Amino acid sequence: MTQILDYLNIDSERQILCGYTNHTSQIQIIRISNIPNWYFERVVFPEQILLFEALPEAELEIHTSTSLADKICCTDLHLDNDLAHSFTSS
Repeated sequence: MTQILDYLNIDSERQILCGYTNHTSQIQIIRISNIPNWYFERVVFPEQILLFEALPEAELEIHTSTSLADKICCTDLHLDNDLAHSFTSS
C-alpha cells in the first residue's frame, strides 16, 4: 500500500519527494522533527511504502516500540521522477 501525505507548504522550490519502506516485521513510527514550524509523524506497518515531501536537510527518525532505532537523511530517501512513478503505479 502506498500513501502520499502532508505536502510541505514551506519553501516549495526546495522540497524533494522521498520514499521509505518498512522492511521489518515491526510497526514503526517515523518522524521529522528538525524542520521548524513543520510536524511530520506517521505509523508505518511492515512492508508498507510511504511517500512524502520534505526539505533536503530533513532527517527521518525511525522509532520502534519506545526507542529511536535509526536516523536517515532525507536526501538518501530522495526519489527521482522515474522511480517515484514506479512507486505510485503499483
